Amino acid sequence: MRLVLAIITLFGLTGMAQAEGALAPVVPVATGDPHAEGNEYWRKHHMELMRHGRNQTLREGERDIDASLAQCFDCHTVEEAGEPVTYESDKHFCRSCHDYAAVSIDCFKCHRSTPSDNILNRAMATPEEPNSIAAYLERLAAEASE
Repeated sequence: MRLVLAIITLFGLTGMAQAEGALAPVVPVATGDPHAEGNEYWRKHHMELMRHGRNQTLREGERDIDASLAQCFDCHTVEEAGEPVTYESDKHFCRSCHDYAAVSIDCFKCHRSTPSDNILNRAMATPEEPNSIAAYLERLAAEASE
């Protein structure tokens, strides 16, 4: 009887392991060269790398960094009918894993979720947009003066 239970348990665990693979997120294939550090490294550390890039840009004024959203879009833009999908679409590259992991991101409150043809505004929202950094700074200044 114990042998039968052990075999059933073994097959059950094997079936669960196979099912987990089927339940993993479907990540769109990137179009560029693989990351030099490897994709697994980027999957695990992308937030720290992007945060470091953010700090370099905002605090040190360095615009040419290796972990900007604009550079991500160079290889990770998903297109539908020849047009890039925005973050509102469940097909957006970032959402493939973030939705699966139930991780809420707020990047696209201020940043574009698609590539831009304008090289000077590749990833940032325009100053006129209510969620841009310029609008945010204006709100902070107004609150401070009250």
